[in-house]
Amino acid sequence: MFSKSRINEPGPKQVEGDKPKAPELPATKPAMDFSAGVKAKPNASVLSSDLTVVGNLKTTGDIQVEGTVEGDIRAHLLTVGETATIRGEIVADDIVVNGRVIGRVRGLKVRLTSTARVEGDIIHKTIAIESGAHFEGSVQRQDDPLNGVKQIAGPKAD
Repeated sequence: MFSKSRINEPGPKQVEGDKPKAPELPATKPAMDFSAGVKAKPNASVLSSDLTVVGNLKTTGDIQVEGTVEGDIRAHLLTVGETATIRGEIVADDIVVNGRVIGRVRGLKVRLTSTARVEGDIIHKTIAIESGAHFEGSVQRQDDPLNGVKQIAGPKAD
């Protein structure tokens, strides 16, 4: 009969037409919390088909080449597009060739698609060559094909 519950106690009266107030929630962290220090993987850098680069390229990220590069390239993942021509050594963990490469290819995983044209030696850990690919050179398997790669020189300090 008697209860200590407050269910039946009178509270503030609600006027007709008023919406009931939602209970206030405790403050939370914003949806995008950058404090953890985890970096999102950036997109691949793309060199468009109308671009010609004379010089060496070096990144720890990914590159997709659609234009012309006259120089060496070092990257994590290198994709040579169908319209691309590279004259120089390419070195990457993962290499996919759809276009033309004139020079040495060094990679852990190398793939020549049916539209690839490679004139140079390939040093690899694993390789796949699709039917229709054009390849002139030698193929050498190594457990660590990236070992002993000459470093691409950067700008010289005076």
